[in-house]
Amino acid sequence: MKARFNIAVVDAAAYKAMGALETYLQTTFLSKNLKELIKIRASQINGCAYCIHMHTQDAIKYGENPQRIYLLNAWRETNAFSQEERVILAMTEEITLISQNGLTDETYAEAEKFFSQNEIAQIIMAIITINAWNRIGISTRLQPDLNV
Repeated sequence: MKARFNIAVVDAAAYKAMGALETYLQTTFLSKNLKELIKIRASQINGCAYCIHMHTQDAIKYGENPQRIYLLNAWRETNAFSQEERVILAMTEEITLISQNGLTDETYAEAEKFFSQNEIAQIIMAIITINAWNRIGISTRLQPDLNV
């Protein structure tokens, strides 16, 4: 599959706006590892090879256990993730698959047990941002650099 174009070159202003979201996310309570788990899980659901490749490498670079990354697609079936991480992963799935049921009342209530409204807003913004990146990557057919 051939990449179509580089959106950063074709529409630099749009790419800069997406970059601003990433800059914002650096100011949130979310650790680098939590952000990478969100990015990997959403990218798995969306089928964005470019983002899966990039964010699994980043997660390992930030100290994430590769075994947890391997289990991420089956996180409900393992005890490798904390309760807080499980809530974030459930939110990631529900928001990524927004047309199915959206963020359910059950998952939102569970999130409220662990996170403030501001923290929930930050989680939602992290999920929305990676979903936008996935759509850019898939639409432009970005390809992972497997030589890295």
